[in-house]
Amino acid sequence: MDRLAADRMFVAVMETGSFAAAAQMRGASPGQASKLVSRLEATLGVRLLNRTTRALAPTAAGRAYFERIRALLDDLDDLDAALREDAAAPRGRLRLTAPEVEFTDRVARLVEEGFDAAIRIGRPEDSSLIARRLCDMRMIVLAAPDYLSRHGHPSTPGDLAGHACIVDTNLRDREIWRFHGPGGPVSVTVRGRLRYSSPDACLDAAEAGLGIARSPEFVAAPSLAAGRTLSLLEDFEEPPFGVFALWPPGRHLAGAVRALVDFLAERYRSPPSGGEPG
Repeated sequence: MDRLAADRMFVAVMETGSFAAAAQMRGASPGQASKLVSRLEATLGVRLLNRTTRALAPTAAGRAYFERIRALLDDLDDLDAALREDAAAPRGRLRLTAPEVEFTDRVARLVEEGFDAAIRIGRPEDSSLIARRLCDMRMIVLAAPDYLSRHGHPSTPGDLAGHACIVDTNLRDREIWRFHGPGGPVSVTVRGRLRYSSPDACLDAAEAGLGIARSPEFVAAPSLAAGRTLSLLEDFEEPPFGVFALWPPGRHLAGAVRALVDFLAERYRSPPSGGEPG
């Protein structure tokens, strides 16, 4: 039995004074109206209405139940209306979790930790979440002109073994840099004394001529555009990673979350270029 439908039908019967009028109000037949109220009485284990061929009247239990359930249904209707209003007009504060570039650092659990949405780089691992791809993101190998003038340009991924590489400890396989050459995927184990848990710090070190770094495009774009660093091994780049917006499933996407996701999708639809980070 649909308990909510039965409760609403009972309230309609009490307000209109008949099954026929209540059925018309609720878009049902008089027989369906009578069955719903009878099933409600069976569920509650108490008679709510006294029925005769000419009239019906509430019992004492029916009057008491009517007053309580009508108030509850009014509150439920108010809640529904408020949620619909929120969905139509975004407002309020969102809790968003977003890494700079994070592949295996602790990933917040949206529902359990109260987050409304997340931004993730790479293939989403939680299949219970809804994902929308916002854009692609390249990983760029780069170094300062000064470093390259002193140590030479690597021409293949294998040449990196002879260079000082700056390691971003946020990456999944921090000392294994992956590429894609004419023969397929290529993995190179890199070495270096400098290790940072921030792509910005890695870029700063590369700009200072301390080694070769591997940086997300949205971090590296201004540096490359200004000539502070040069892009390397472009013919061996991996396919771009996806940047995704994630949110918990549900019948309706909250208005504020929907507005945020739509904004991000529009804002990051084009890859970063020139001096503007993505």
